[in-house]
Amino acid sequence: MTPTTARATAPSSDDLADDLALALRLADAADAVSMVRFDAADLDIQLKADASHVTEADLATERAIRDLLATERPLDGILGEEYGTSGDARRQWIIDPIDGTANYLKGIPMWATLIALAVDGVPRVGVVSQPAIGRRWWGATGHGAWTNVAGETTPRRIATSAVDDLAHSSISFQSLRQWDEVGRSDQLLALSRRVWRDRGYGDAWPYMLLAEGRLEFVAEFGVKEYDIAAHVPIVTEAGGRFTDIDGADTLSTRSALATNGILHETYLELLAPDGDRA
Repeated sequence: MTPTTARATAPSSDDLADDLALALRLADAADAVSMVRFDAADLDIQLKADASHVTEADLATERAIRDLLATERPLDGILGEEYGTSGDARRQWIIDPIDGTANYLKGIPMWATLIALAVDGVPRVGVVSQPAIGRRWWGATGHGAWTNVAGETTPRRIATSAVDDLAHSSISFQSLRQWDEVGRSDQLLALSRRVWRDRGYGDAWPYMLLAEGRLEFVAEFGVKEYDIAAHVPIVTEAGGRFTDIDGADTLSTRSALATNGILHETYLELLAPDGDRA
């Protein structure tokens, strides 16, 4: 599978309404499982083959999502971080049961469950749920991007910012080590000197801050489809743009660049390898 953020004909909005409703129910089921073990003193933690952590909650949360999908969408495919790929790839649910496991196992509330539906390889529905802080974001092609707000009884529609000046933009990136490992740390440093503010907020949250218009740029390396697929419909329905670090409309190159859309080409130019710059 090579999911893209631009190819293929989008299904109609009506086709996605039921899928979005199901994705929100999947998030409800996931939250109910993940919160039971959050910050538990006896949480079982193991190391995977790639030296990343997995907890009992990661496994149980993905199972809860898969069990509900088996009932509601038995013909759909699934790509999950913990249990791999199964079923038809034309309609594929892409799941990261706990994005930010390192935070989860440390009792830090900045982690999320990521749920996406890709149709013909294109992410069309996305839900990002952060139950430890009581927040959730969701979107689907033709349905806009939304979030819940404490004290408000109805969801709030969100939109990316109208900032069009690099010097007024605010950016977020993952670890400096990521950028150094791919030989892009010089570009990141140069970018940091051109913008108003730079911070490393980490994992799913900065993408949601961007969709809410609070940031103009989020980028990272070393990501897999399940790390970022859920963000794509939310960011794009909010008015932003989502590509890989070199501007390709794909999730399969292990990099991600999300922006408010207005400054996307400017960021791409500044982040290009030295030999590719004009």
